[in-house]
This record gives sequence, C-alpha cells and structure tokens, in this order.
Amino acid sequence: MSYEAVIGLEIHSELKTKTKIFCGCATTFGAEQNTHVCPVCLGLPGVLPVVNKKVVEFALKAGLALNCTINKFSKFDRKNYYYPDLPKNFQTSQFDLPIAEHGYVDIEVNDTTKRIRITRIHMEEDAGKLVHAGDTIKDSASSNVDYNRTGVPLIEIVSEPDMRTAEEARAYMEKVKSILEYIDVSNCKMEEGNLRADVNVSLRPTGSETLGTKAEMKNLNSFRMVENALEYEIERQEEILEDGGHVIQETRTWDDNKGITLSMRTKEKAQDYRYMPEPDLVPIITTDEQIAAIKKTLPELPDARRDRLIDDCGLSSYDAGVITNSREMAEYFDAVIKQNVDAKLAANWIMGDLAKNLNAAGKTIAESPVSAKNLAKMIKLIQNNTISSKIAKKVFDEMWQSDNDPELIVKEKGLVQITDTDAIEKIVDEVLLGNPKPVADYKGGNTKSIGFLVGQVMKASRGKANPAMVNKLLKEKLSQ
Repeated sequence: MSYEAVIGLEIHSELKTKTKIFCGCATTFGAEQNTHVCPVCLGLPGVLPVVNKKVVEFALKAGLALNCTINKFSKFDRKNYYYPDLPKNFQTSQFDLPIAEHGYVDIEVNDTTKRIRITRIHMEEDAGKLVHAGDTIKDSASSNVDYNRTGVPLIEIVSEPDMRTAEEARAYMEKVKSILEYIDVSNCKMEEGNLRADVNVSLRPTGSETLGTKAEMKNLNSFRMVENALEYEIERQEEILEDGGHVIQETRTWDDNKGITLSMRTKEKAQDYRYMPEPDLVPIITTDEQIAAIKKTLPELPDARRDRLIDDCGLSSYDAGVITNSREMAEYFDAVIKQNVDAKLAANWIMGDLAKNLNAAGKTIAESPVSAKNLAKMIKLIQNNTISSKIAKKVFDEMWQSDNDPELIVKEKGLVQITDTDAIEKIVDEVLLGNPKPVADYKGGNTKSIGFLVGQVMKASRGKANPAMVNKLLKEKLSQ
C-alpha cells in the first residue's frame, strides 16, 4: 500500500524586543545563566505582569504580513503543565482568542506553487532552557535550568496540515523566516533558538481523506533538521503500518548525531493543559485605525519584490527567488542596480563570487567587505569594456581584501583591457605563427581548436585583451 504524509508546523519565533513580554528584564542572548531574571518572570508570589506594547505591535505586523485576519479582541490564557523550565507551572499564552487567524503563504517546490494555510498566530512567553549533562535529553543523567529565556516574547505560527513532503515543510519554514526578517520583528538566528519548529506528521493511505495518528518532533532549529527529521519519521511510520502495527500519538525528539527520532512522552491533548483566561492581564483591543497604521509600516514583502525583479529587471524566476529570499541580499541588489548597471550581471556577481566569499568567511551580506557602491562601479567597468570578466575576478578579489575603489585598483594594477585592434591583431598573428598544429586542425574542420588559440592570446596579453575582439580576429584570419 502507498501512503501520503500529512505535515503541519508550529513555528516559534522570538521577537526582537529589548525587554521580556511581561517584565523589564533584558532579552539579550548569551548572558551568564540566571542573570536576566526578576520576580515577575520567575513567577514569585504576589507579582503582576504588564504586557510589552512592542510585542503586540510585532505580532500584528506578523499577522498582516502573513495574510491573516486580525482579531480586534484577543486575550491571554494560562496553559497549565509542569516542566522544570516553567517556573510558574503554567505558560502565559493565547488559546481561543489569538491575535491573528486564517492566513497563508505561497511556496514554490519543483516549479509548482502551493498555498499553505496558517491557522493562527498567537503571542506567548518562552520557557527557560534545560542544559543537559549529555548530548541529548535521552542520554542525560541530569539537567540544569537557565531561566534567562523565561518570559522572552514569542509568536507561534500554526499551519494547517497542508504539506505532503519534507521538502515542502522546509520551503514553508524558509518562506516564513524570510517574511519575519523582511518586517524586522525577529532576528531569526536559528543557531540561537530565535526560530524553531515543532513538526507534526502522520501517514494515511494515498487517496484517503482520513487523518492518521500523528507524532510531534519538538524544537527543531535548522532547516536541515526539519527536513531530515521528517524524512526519517515518515519512513519509520510507514514501516510500522506496513508491518500491521499502529502509530501512537506521542512527542519525539530528534537525535541529530544518530539521525533518528526517539520517543519522549505520550502527546498531550488541548484539554490536558486545562486552559483558563489569564486573570492578571486585560484583553488586547485592536482598532481599525491601529491596523491601518501598522499596514503602512510594512515593507515590500518577498513575493512582491520577486515579481518586481522578474517584471522590471528581467531576472529569471530562480534568480529573483534567490535574491529575495533574504532581505539583506535584496536590499544589496537594489543598491547595486540603482547605479544604472545591468541587473542580470549584478545578480550573477552577487549570487556567484560574492556569495561564495561570504559563505567561506562565515559572513552575512551586511558584513560584506565589498560595498554595493563598489560592486556597481566594477560592473560598470565590465560593461564599458574597461576590463574583461576574467580581469574583474582579480579586481573583485582585491576589493574583498581592501574594499578599495575598483577604478583605482584597475589603474594601479595596470588591468585596463586592451581594445586597440592593432595591438590585439599583433598578438593574434604571433599566436597563429607559433601554433601551426591547432591552426591546421581548425582549417581541417576541428573548430573547437579555436578555444586553445583564444587561450594563448589571452595568456600573451596577460588576460587584458578584449575576448570578443580576439574571437572575431581569430575567425577572420583562420578563414582566409
């Protein structure tokens, strides 16, 4: 029997506020353990929370950017459960009246666009962090608790179970991350836990509309983990069903070293949490005027920007998708083409040499030693035939080391392209005279041998001869 996977994601995103959701403690990452705490976030008796207005503003921005309906009346609730990293023994979250509902994002996988529905977005406080003695929670004899993260503001973005493959789940999470970065509500640093996902997956016979029993994998904080964990879990559940067994509803953890999921506990249901309205916090009232004001602050979002680069700049769908996947890269690209340079050439350099160097150095494009202004200047030198594409690579390498003006580099290094016909013709004549065999091969019908001759001319000119002129002159002389 063939099976179909049914996948839904709960994406947790830390909001980039300076202070926590209900108190004035700092949210800075990496502080000494248990130093960013106070009676409120530690849940000590007699304290009262106060909502951080910036958290509500950021949640509204996320809701609008993800095409949600904003609830004009929403409230906080207590989600009751016991876990060592939860000092109050309940989490302040939202249950039946969240800040936003009924949104969507469109993803593209294998040249096919698919809409993934978003059930809800709600605000909540983060729990603390368990620091395990072993590599994973399963092999640890003990764990310590760091409460610095307790009370850090989150939004949880809950999707409908609309994804069918691990690849779709990854594309969905990448799209959500991109949008959150564009609207500047989260740092989205997955290595710091700013963005992580709980993944739900079940299998059902292909063609069936009945949902199977799901398993949940928690706190996956990389796209690779999401994809690998889903692929393994789909295979695990399929083997159980093929053997006549039954999948049990449970929470599992992903062991990245072993590449497997491991059982943690039986999965709770909503009623097990005994939700109740939070009595210490007033409801959130949002007006039409507030929604309209926040809409005006939204930037050009990835899909709109991608369409603009295709329609106005002539980029391919793939190139436009790569560039707009990151707000920083999209803004860098726009800064380059504002200098009136060829958009396709700019895209090639940004996705090629620049991206390669950034990845090797472990830098973001915002940290690039090569400024958008100087890259644009270098591209202009290519366009006006001052330098060839080959020489441009040398210029780029020099810019990477110093961020000097490319025009100055070309002048100081003597890299100006030779475009004088007489000068190039002289070199071509010398190469033809010194290489009788490739010349004979070309005239005998082996036209590929011209590549060797072009290389010899470029070598003799130290890469400075105009390649188009070299090819033209060689063909003219070889046809005589």
